[in-house]
Amino acid sequence: MGAHALGWSDRDLAEPAGSALADLVREIDMSGAWADEPVWRETFAAVPRHLFVPYYYVGVRGGYERRWGGSPDPRDRECWLRGAYEDVPLATRVRDGQLISSSSQPSLMATMLVALRVEDGHRVLEIGTGSGYNAALLAHRLGDDDLVTSIDLEPEITESARRHLDSAGHRPLVVTGDGARGVPARAPFDRIIATCTLSAVPRAWLAQCRPGGRILAPFAGGLIALTVRDTWHAEGHFLATPAYFVPLRGAGGPEPRPVPLSGVPHLARDDELFRFLLALSRGSLDPQEAYAMWRREGLPGRARYGITVSGDRAWAWLDDPAGPYAWPLPG
Repeated sequence: MGAHALGWSDRDLAEPAGSALADLVREIDMSGAWADEPVWRETFAAVPRHLFVPYYYVGVRGGYERRWGGSPDPRDRECWLRGAYEDVPLATRVRDGQLISSSSQPSLMATMLVALRVEDGHRVLEIGTGSGYNAALLAHRLGDDDLVTSIDLEPEITESARRHLDSAGHRPLVVTGDGARGVPARAPFDRIIATCTLSAVPRAWLAQCRPGGRILAPFAGGLIALTVRDTWHAEGHFLATPAYFVPLRGAGGPEPRPVPLSGVPHLARDDELFRFLLALSRGSLDPQEAYAMWRREGLPGRARYGITVSGDRAWAWLDDPAGPYAWPLPG
């Protein structure tokens, strides 16, 4: 949905949107997110985020408030545009009070895209189309829309994403379907990136990824970067950064159950790194056992953990896939 569809002229939007985008790029620049791959700075500077969020929701007491670029009130439109370029996630789909889709925080998107290690000519599969903004960034970086495939479960999400992408001048393939099954007709891929939290690593992704390919996905409140060896084997470490996304819906595995924390000190319960370990070891390690290991090993951060997928088995580990600290994962 472009400026005209919102009831604005291109001239109305050009200056304030350009200024807001430049501010966002400077903010991400200062975070150091793309220091290792500055090509992403140019990419973010070239793709206007407001085209992908013609409306979004902000949390207010008791629910959500809608901000809309087509509001007849110029103050509301200004608030919408300013919010579209804040370095925060934006809720784009809310159903029965529950968030089902969002546009991710731009600085976290930059961190993930750099960690994906995209190279010219790579074929990329995105799991979780959302607003279409991430697909547009990938298409711009690669310089070829046909190299990018994006899939989402909800037809209304994929339909609106196609409109947003078209308004930005990009036409990657956007598929409606179960992201856990991938898009076999477009395989093999060099890179797979998910913008939704996994509860298990879908084997279909390994089968659709070239040997040596890379899968980057949110898992247990972190970001796992897996190198694919072949159809049945992949392994890799977590990034150091936290990451919280809406869950993958479809055939992605069972929803996690609450973990009883009796016997775990209250300070540990509130520690973000310990809670990551709890989420990663859910159902396999007793919380007290996990706490004892965490203390014994010096309160390890995310980057010391990893995941291995081998045949029908998958397990998480601390420091070494074959070391003493390893536990099975679902799926």
